Amino acid sequence: MNPALLSLATAVPPHEMRTEDVIREATTIFSGRHMDFERLMPVFGNSGIAMRYSVRPYSWFRQDQGWPERTEAFIEGASALFREVAAKALAQAGLKPADIDTIITVSSTGVATPSIEARVMSGMGFPDDTRRIPVFGLGCAGGVSGLSLAASMARANPGSRVLLVVIELCTLAFRPDEMSKSNIIATALFGDGAAAAVLSTEGPALGHIEHSGEHTWPGTTDVMGWRLDDQGFGAIFSRSIPDLATTELRPAADLFLKRHGLTRADMDSFCFHPGGAKVVSALEQAFETGDGRLETERKVLEGFGNMSAPTVLFVLERELARPKVPGRRFISALGPGFTASFITMLH
Repeated sequence: MNPALLSLATAVPPHEMRTEDVIREATTIFSGRHMDFERLMPVFGNSGIAMRYSVRPYSWFRQDQGWPERTEAFIEGASALFREVAAKALAQAGLKPADIDTIITVSSTGVATPSIEARVMSGMGFPDDTRRIPVFGLGCAGGVSGLSLAASMARANPGSRVLLVVIELCTLAFRPDEMSKSNIIATALFGDGAAAAVLSTEGPALGHIEHSGEHTWPGTTDVMGWRLDDQGFGAIFSRSIPDLATTELRPAADLFLKRHGLTRADMDSFCFHPGGAKVVSALEQAFETGDGRLETERKVLEGFGNMSAPTVLFVLERELARPKVPGRRFISALGPGFTASFITMLH
């Protein structure tokens, strides 16, 4: 029984961050403090990003922020986005909070105990016996892995309704105190956003989740992730992710498909997490889609930046809005581990 995707919605916080303004702010903060800053400046212009969104205005980032301030901003911003995007997904599915049996909340950019859904569920009208599954640490793969988990929960409990909410506030990890290449790259790429979906074995579907799986490469825990210190999270990018996407992702995807009796030729369309402009080009090369074919991925990257886990769901939302043609869609994202997450969807 293939679980149905009943709805998919997205949301962003209120503060716009245009790339030209980000460059100006970054220059003020980093210029003269980082010996390689001038050399790394082109990463802003080559990122493929024109606009991003943040839960905090520029003035907040000009001040020294530690764990207490970052955590307060995360809880406040994530709670607001949860309410907004969950309400959108429920409305699209024609459901109310009282109709939901399980809430899965995915986030890797802040720590909150009680978790975000516990803080907002009563005020939104979710039942007291709603099962809660908060998930941390999946990073950019969290959108696809979260969708896989939600589908598994729906399949295991036929007729139940599962709400998936994916929230990442990447901008809160900005470090004006850290003059590292990884921090500058993160400053050029990351934005904030949220996505939500409702899944069930019953109801009118945008598509059906067919197969899902993951592949984790041994000895790659240093590829990407967070470093924790007294100030907060610090970005880790220690290897060439585009190179890994070019050489390693396709063989892993082929193995995943083979386990389910499929090949790339059985895929009618693709949906990827656009980690950056170079990553999108690497994906086109690896999966032989043709240059420029991942247009939706580029448009989402241009308009929202890399929001980590929700980004691939922004891409999927836009792809599903196109005229529906029966077929099979391959969905994938790369995240810390170093891990690839896969889904095939029937539509």
